[in-house]
Amino acid sequence: MTTETNENKRSIDRRTLLQAGLAAAFVGPAGALGAQAFSPGSVIPGIDFSQFPLCKTASDAPPLTGARRKINLSWNAGAVCLTPLPVALDHGFFEKQNLDVELVNFAGSTDQLLEAIATGKTDAGLGMALRWLKPLEQGFDVKIAAGTHGGCMRVLTRADSGVNKLADLKGKLVAVGDLAGPDKNFFSIQLAKLGIDPNRDVDWRAYPGNLLNVAVEKGEVQAFLSSDPLAYLWLKDKAYKEVASNLDGEYRDMSCCIVGLRGTLVRNEPQVGRALTQALLDAAMFTAQNPELAAKSFQPYAPKTATLADIEGMVRYHTHHHHPTGEVLKRELEAYADDLKAISVFKPSTDSAKFAERIYVDVFAV
Repeated sequence: MTTETNENKRSIDRRTLLQAGLAAAFVGPAGALGAQAFSPGSVIPGIDFSQFPLCKTASDAPPLTGARRKINLSWNAGAVCLTPLPVALDHGFFEKQNLDVELVNFAGSTDQLLEAIATGKTDAGLGMALRWLKPLEQGFDVKIAAGTHGGCMRVLTRADSGVNKLADLKGKLVAVGDLAGPDKNFFSIQLAKLGIDPNRDVDWRAYPGNLLNVAVEKGEVQAFLSSDPLAYLWLKDKAYKEVASNLDGEYRDMSCCIVGLRGTLVRNEPQVGRALTQALLDAAMFTAQNPELAAKSFQPYAPKTATLADIEGMVRYHTHHHHPTGEVLKRELEAYADDLKAISVFKPSTDSAKFAERIYVDVFAV
């Protein structure tokens, strides 16, 4: 695909997706690390819809009426790509939709998170598409309402390793935090598109996520996969370099993280699902256009080694302006399902279009 074609596609897709819709999710039992309740402040004017006028129409939809609706929203508090969540609390975007949102921090398995949402322990959650899609194939009653952003996964190596591009991973040992993780799935897909069999031509080794760099330092592996904030912070050391990311090529215009809603909420209270998604969309737009303020909102959750400038750098890097809903979201989910078939995570017989239709919901069509 030519650069001109990519630019046209990006322009069209963003105009389409931004009329309606809005990461590395390590998840676990509801309330495993406690819940944080916040008193949202007043909305700070700061969303410029002039570039995306269709988005303003959705944003102007009337908020919920009556008593403020209580919502439990699951997230991974250490995932800097989910910065729009504390932004939504600090700057009143949930309050604007008449929502009282409590964030529940998860740390464990995706199956547990999806079960918690499906059974009503929480009402919604955010996580990574390439971690969620396989469990969703099992039939959890969770509907994907939006993508939230792109860009948070990277391949790193030592600057002097001789690994300069993704294809150089062929025949190498590569460290990962999770052999079934979204980063391994994503870069396996990329390798497959290069004609490299990720299951036979790469030797994947599992290490604790915060020790991945130690594996390459000891010479036990030649590269490792990681997500922000750790990946970003390691790259501050000139001894390391980035080989690839999930903003390369066609994926720079796709979301890597998604928001899922409880199925019964979608069916019984569709306007609540719309209000929650809209609040996240507004917060994401605010984050994209006000990275300095967004970084301050996330700072309490960031690693102690991350400066405010580091957080702002990550916020600017992640594509918080990209949050597809509706048909654009469905096409992205279908494309990911096709990709997962290519690396044998999904069965070859899976109908990607039917799968995407089953797991997504257009909350702005209700």
